[in-house]
Amino acid sequence: MTRTPQEVFADHGRRLGTGDLDHIAGNYTEDTVLITPEGAFRGHDGVRRVIGRLLADLPDADWHLDPRFAGGVLFLRWTAATVTHRVTDGTDTFVFRDGLISAQTVRYTLTDRPL
Repeated sequence: MTRTPQEVFADHGRRLGTGDLDHIAGNYTEDTVLITPEGAFRGHDGVRRVIGRLLADLPDADWHLDPRFAGGVLFLRWTAATVTHRVTDGTDTFVFRDGLISAQTVRYTLTDRPL
């Protein structure tokens, strides 16, 4: 049985918490595309690059997520804060296919956190 987008997204969150980029990439199709302001990144190597940067920018972050599902698409607004940095404008869009993530957009502004 194919997982629902909600199930995939919940598993994606658990995998992100491990920091294991290969494990995280397992929730994406082989031909996935991640689109960021820096460009389009494809396949599991693209996942490791984009998600690796996100996790490096926000290590041990406190995340707040506002997901909105519509069929096989998820619009996600999010914020995150670490000891030194924060994001107040995170937005991602996920497209799901066959129980995996087949496309994702990622956009956020990393700023210094006031002390």
